Amino acid sequence: MRNYVYPAQTQTQSLGKLLVRVNSEANLRPIEDATIQITRTGDPTSIIEEIRTNSIGQTETIELPAPPLDYSLEPDSSMPYSEYTLQISAPGFEDMTVSGSQILPTVTAVQESQLLPITADPTSSELFVISPHTLYYEYPPKIAEPEIKDVSNFDIVLDQVVVPEYVVVHDGPPTDNSAKNHYVLYRDYIKNVASSEIYATWPEATIQANVLAIMSFTLNRVYTEWYRNKGYSFTITSSTAFDHKWIAERNIFENISLVVDSIFNNFLSRPNVRQPILTQYCDGVRVQCPNWMT
Repeated sequence: MRNYVYPAQTQTQSLGKLLVRVNSEANLRPIEDATIQITRTGDPTSIIEEIRTNSIGQTETIELPAPPLDYSLEPDSSMPYSEYTLQISAPGFEDMTVSGSQILPTVTAVQESQLLPITADPTSSELFVISPHTLYYEYPPKIAEPEIKDVSNFDIVLDQVVVPEYVVVHDGPPTDNSAKNHYVLYRDYIKNVASSEIYATWPEATIQANVLAIMSFTLNRVYTEWYRNKGYSFTITSSTAFDHKWIAERNIFENISLVVDSIFNNFLSRPNVRQPILTQYCDGVRVQCPNWMT
């Protein structure tokens, strides 16, 4: 395991932005007048900001300290983002705590949260701990696969590539029967993965290239029904050894979201091959991957 250097958040040299949206999980309606208390992760007693949602369930955009921009633009052992804990509450709903929301300098992080209506226990609450970014933490490396899958023995339902409305994400390795399956809008899945695997501070063309690779990989899993043809009941996993890193309740970044919305129905392919390419990539520093994207 690497020895990571955590820059002191009180001595940061840049500012990032945060916008919070709060909806009801029961009917997806915006929750007005929800309260969000923001603390530094690791110091939950010192509230540094308290904001509220408006009539459309959205807060104002606020600025928060973040590490220097250079940390996210070149390989470095210093953590390039700050981590904050959001304590979200609203009358008639269970409290929610999101620990580890990531703030990068110069860009806007968007935290979308859905609160559960209070039922039997009025003191219950939900806690979500956001895993570290894949470019900062050492997750299991991708197991190499052919970019064009042999589906001669598969039952392929689709006669052409179709962008799905939803994907079913298995939050763990394929064989982990205890892992939860999440039904996630396709675009939201891509935005989550991109925010987990690349930095939103990168140039727009670089973000577009990585998003295109993520979408092609995902659509290969969708088109080939890779896991369903192996007897599983999901589309893709959150394990970096098999697929991409997806993190429940993590924040996304506004500029990554705009890129995904602009190219969401695109993918990479080969001449005379119907399925999208299984576009695998690695960071080229901690993990070397000859003939892959780096």
